[in-house]
Amino acid sequence: MTCKNCKKSLEDSCDYCNSCGAKVIRNRLTIKNLFEHFIDQFLSIDNRFLRTFITLFKSPEKVIGDYITGTRKKYVNVISYFAIALTLAGFYIFIYSKYFPDLMAESATIAIDDSDESQNEMALKTVKFVFEYMSIIMVAFIPFLAITSRLIFLKNKKFNFTEHLVINLYTYAHLSITLTILNLLIIYFESVFIFFSILSMPIQILYFAYVLKKLYKLNLSQIILKTLLFLMIFAILFVLLSIIMAVIMFLNGSMDELIEAEKAKQGISHIVSSTINWTS
Repeated sequence: MTCKNCKKSLEDSCDYCNSCGAKVIRNRLTIKNLFEHFIDQFLSIDNRFLRTFITLFKSPEKVIGDYITGTRKKYVNVISYFAIALTLAGFYIFIYSKYFPDLMAESATIAIDDSDESQNEMALKTVKFVFEYMSIIMVAFIPFLAITSRLIFLKNKKFNFTEHLVINLYTYAHLSITLTILNLLIIYFESVFIFFSILSMPIQILYFAYVLKKLYKLNLSQIILKTLLFLMIFAILFVLLSIIMAVIMFLNGSMDELIEAEKAKQGISHIVSSTINWTS
């Protein structure tokens, strides 16, 4: 018989292809074997996703380093892992925006003055914009992160820019998957959810530092210095990205709607105050 994946010839008794390693499938697709395939791919103890997920916590240098050096079968490849992160993020955004709009509004305005309605509206508008274009933003973030990490190791030639893209794809995807799962678990507990939202940024910074420390074998003082440098460079790049987002919001009309809403609100306030003054 012939392998359906690589078209190489196989013995009839083979269960796996000797050329590409693919499993030989003899049965027709049914609900039962479709479910068994899902269990095998994502829920079994020895599946690649679970192995990748756990190892990226314990020894991220193994997953990332193995992929960079050419070992591609042991762990989920970087593109697939990032695709899983995008899928989970999309599911989370659907749940969050559809069933918890009040929590979204509260989370958006937590760091600003609640009495300033224009700031509240701007914050909520920004959060909705980020959610609407989350996939694009996640993809766009990777080159910024790769440029930043490459710059802080400019004198160290261990990894080139493309390899830094792989490093940041794995790291960002792993953080996204982990935080998304945790957010889905605690979304019903409002105070815990908001508290965790505040902690999410320090968690991301610490994990990025942890991954770079493992990959470059840095000591404590070196990783602290590199982390501070990373934050400084990324802050500059983040400002540039924010400007780009503001331009996009302006071009698609989101900014105009916000400005018009603010003008209308100010106009109503002026009419009300004038009426009160006239009647008094």
